[in-house]
Amino acid sequence: MSAGAQPASVDFGGGCVLDPTDKVATLASLRTRCTPEQQAAIYSAADPGAAPSGYTRGRVIRPGYGSDLAPMVWTGKTFATGPDGGSLTNRLADGTDAWPAEIYRAPSIADGDPTWVLNYAPSPTPQVYDEIREVVPGVWLGYSWWREAGTDTLLLAFALAN
Repeated sequence: MSAGAQPASVDFGGGCVLDPTDKVATLASLRTRCTPEQQAAIYSAADPGAAPSGYTRGRVIRPGYGSDLAPMVWTGKTFATGPDGGSLTNRLADGTDAWPAEIYRAPSIADGDPTWVLNYAPSPTPQVYDEIREVVPGVWLGYSWWREAGTDTLLLAFALAN
């Protein structure tokens, strides 16, 4: 790519478009236009990318009822990270931070490839385990899992943007 050239948008069909120059459009597409199968393909095609840093806005994108209810409780995550990871807390709708976690690279539950893991084991919700990948600059797609008795159950998919 030549200096100054912008990366191209990627169209997954049916209006599911990732635009590396437009975080808002990418988030809207992930939330309202991409099917679960397209979200899985996007996640699998992505590298871990950079770790998020600072406050990131969050949206539940699947299941559908979660995208409507979650903003009343959860608005995103606050990261304190470097190139190898760090820590985070979840930002609640009242502006407080809760549910601390560690962030580091590890194999994904979804596909075994490298991902950023958000491990809540030191918090009051140790069974929750998130993983994220940067799908366009400044936008991460992730899955939240419930880990118990050797079983990983997918709870929801979410997106973060800074």
